[in-house]
Amino acid sequence: MMKISPAKLKKGLTSVGINGFRYLMLTVIGYIVIYPLIYMVSGSIKPLEALLDVRFIWVPRYISFDMFKTAFEYLDFIPSLTRTFTLQIVSAFIEVFICAAIAYGFSRFEFRGKGIATAFLMLSLMVPLPMYSLSLSVNFRQLDFLGILGLIDSLTGLDLRLNVFDTDLVYWLPSIFGVGIRSGMLIYIYMQFFKGLPKELEDAAYVDGAGPLRTFLQIALPSSGVVIVTVIVLSIVWHWNESFLAQLCFTNETRPLSVMISQIEVPLHQDGLWLGTQPIATTIVFAACLLFIAIPLVVYLILQRKFVKSIDRVGITG
Repeated sequence: MMKISPAKLKKGLTSVGINGFRYLMLTVIGYIVIYPLIYMVSGSIKPLEALLDVRFIWVPRYISFDMFKTAFEYLDFIPSLTRTFTLQIVSAFIEVFICAAIAYGFSRFEFRGKGIATAFLMLSLMVPLPMYSLSLSVNFRQLDFLGILGLIDSLTGLDLRLNVFDTDLVYWLPSIFGVGIRSGMLIYIYMQFFKGLPKELEDAAYVDGAGPLRTFLQIALPSSGVVIVTVIVLSIVWHWNESFLAQLCFTNETRPLSVMISQIEVPLHQDGLWLGTQPIATTIVFAACLLFIAIPLVVYLILQRKFVKSIDRVGITG
């Protein structure tokens, strides 16, 4: 019979203990993360007669999708989904390209004021939107550039300032100029990647007569497939969940899904559900939340493998 040395036995027991603790922590964290989703799914598929049945809490005895139909109507789902795509998702993809161009300039070129520009970039990561929402709203109502149009108005009385409030330009313009929703973070992610891109590729392009723009479009951008996946996922999720700017700058009835889901208690209260029949209202909210997260969840599941690889390549932590 082969004897196991005390050192090997101690090392094996230590390894088993570490792995056991690791799996225990992953299980606990996974439960904490998945618990709300499981609770929402269980609550949203219950029929009305099963809402107060305490015998079947997690796994309902009968399944009904009536709450999804009701939530679909309360969210005005199709018009709101269309509005979300034309407003927020278009803005997200604009940011994906514009932030790449800005980050390439920061990473590859030296220019006067680069240090100050970098400081403002870092500052944009720490300043939340509500802090400058009032000035942002005023600027959208009287769009100007460096006060030039306002000066013309004061001298000639001719007001040329544009009112883009309650239009798609509220989202599109900041994205076009690289100051959209969390653009600073997207630029930073791109910069981390471009700094590690071999300069020999660009030098070869310069020798062949390519300028900076052509080098970016034909060399740097096609080589950035890894980081682009990361940026696309993050940009879509951030824009999909954003509701503050949409509530601030849009007054028409057709609003993005993020606004509809954040204000769903208003129609429920008007119909006497929120206070009168609380369990029914809660299950409607559960179903509405599941409808809201369904599309980004499917997108993430499709891009999951590439997203995880891109996170490892880009080196994002925290």
